Amino acid sequence: MRWIAVIAVALVGSIGCGGADEPAAPDAEQVIRDWADALRAGDVDGAAEFFALPSLVANGTPAVVLYTRAQVRSFNAALPCGARLLRTSSSTGFTTAVFRLTERPGPGACGQGTGMTARTTFVIRDGKIREWRRVADTPSAPGPVV
Repeated sequence: MRWIAVIAVALVGSIGCGGADEPAAPDAEQVIRDWADALRAGDVDGAAEFFALPSLVANGTPAVVLYTRAQVRSFNAALPCGARLLRTSSSTGFTTAVFRLTERPGPGACGQGTGMTARTTFVIRDGKIREWRRVADTPSAPGPVV
């Protein structure tokens, strides 16, 4: 049985597990800023070009995989607000962005969301958004393990 554990450890090490040693893509902040700028300007097609195929998205819903450019375009078009990037932070291959929500040309209306902040976690690889996940705007503080 011990040899099975050794093989498992060797396999995990060889394929990578996205550990703490993996730096975030150096261009992640710029990709996120450019995507947000395109969407805020109402350029849904331009915003869609920042996504890899396939890509994974979750906007307060279970994760969905987008396989086609049309699906990515529809996802971007369905976002009712534009956004201005305020800041980013990176950890273990993920980049979390904080945005100030704005109105934008095109479908949808940001309405009462205008001026509020929103937080999204991204995985950026090769200059493209591979994962886009809306997360709680105010991260919860770690608490005691119960």
